[in-house]
Amino acid sequence: MRNPLADKVVEIKPSGIRKFFDIVSEMKDAISLGVGEPDFDTPWHIRDEGIYSLERGRTFYTSNAGLKELRQEICNYMKRKNNIEYDWAKEVLITVGGSEAIDMGLRAMINPGEEVLIPQPSYVSYEPCAILAGATPVIIDLKEENEFRLTAQELEDAITDKTKVLILPFPNNPTGAIMERKDLEAIAEVILKHDIFVISDEIYAELSYKEKHVSIASLPGMQERTILINGFSKAYAMTGWRLGYACGPAAIIGQMTKIHQFAIMCAPTTSQYAAVEALKNGDSDIEEMRVAYNQRRRYLMNAFREMGLQCFEPYGAFYVFPYIGEFGMTSDEFAQRFLEEERVAVVPGTAFGDSGEGFVRISYAYSLENLKVAIGRLERFINKLRAEKG
Repeated sequence: MRNPLADKVVEIKPSGIRKFFDIVSEMKDAISLGVGEPDFDTPWHIRDEGIYSLERGRTFYTSNAGLKELRQEICNYMKRKNNIEYDWAKEVLITVGGSEAIDMGLRAMINPGEEVLIPQPSYVSYEPCAILAGATPVIIDLKEENEFRLTAQELEDAITDKTKVLILPFPNNPTGAIMERKDLEAIAEVILKHDIFVISDEIYAELSYKEKHVSIASLPGMQERTILINGFSKAYAMTGWRLGYACGPAAIIGQMTKIHQFAIMCAPTTSQYAAVEALKNGDSDIEEMRVAYNQRRRYLMNAFREMGLQCFEPYGAFYVFPYIGEFGMTSDEFAQRFLEEERVAVVPGTAFGDSGEGFVRISYAYSLENLKVAIGRLERFINKLRAEKG
């Protein structure tokens, strides 16, 4: 019997995040600080709109690109938040989460052998999606001394005559790093110089703590070469509703819509009606959650300082990325021992690329009470490791 499987799929490694949570799900009294999922419930007024849509019998397909009302509201949001104007009919596509938008954007833009630049550490889906699209992934290793920001020089050094797309993953998962306007302006100069395109993953845009998030698409000359990806999972605590969107040039969005049409048909109808309500009346919900996350972020940074654990200060998303290299073990070994000995799950930095070695990701999308218990266990664990080293 011939091999039924595609080589490029078999060669893709499974997500490095999942194995610890398969274990922790069966471990009594374990605390998971690994999954990037808000601990808040979806706000009631958003849930009510979803329920109301069902009560009204709105269980039909929407158009492939999504509800007109939702696409229009996304355009209003983009104008209000980023001062970017999009044509709702041609430049906006509703997707099944931001991850589908990443996949379709790459498939719509890449020819076999073209290169996609992927700064790492970063979200686990970028590299597999690039491979599945037929691209050659080119990894740019981000550095802690640069606060895990992408520099113009790092970008310049990675570009070749085969480079087509840069994935810009900020605010960043797993590091919590952000890119400020001055950083993006320097990056934009290189992008324009070399005539390449950007997929800007801005799913954590509303969770910025230092200053208001800036989209690279808002800079001169960049809107026409940027696919801006966002969604509802993180800012509105709507992970299970599975809803995202892409905004960009009509020519690219049109091809993404065609792929979406054949692969998905449309995003969930109930979720789309709920999302209209989220965009219209959800700003205060976002602010409430952002204040809570920022409180947790400050708590963790202070706790790390007190226990002498090195960690650069992140200003975005809901993750911290402490350095554990002092303990003489790999990130995977640290996470494994921490789980087995203290019943706390964190994610090895290498789950997000080789440059994550020496770090672990800790999510603070959990209650302050749980974080305090987990940090107490972490302090006990690292004190034990230091004692072992003598």
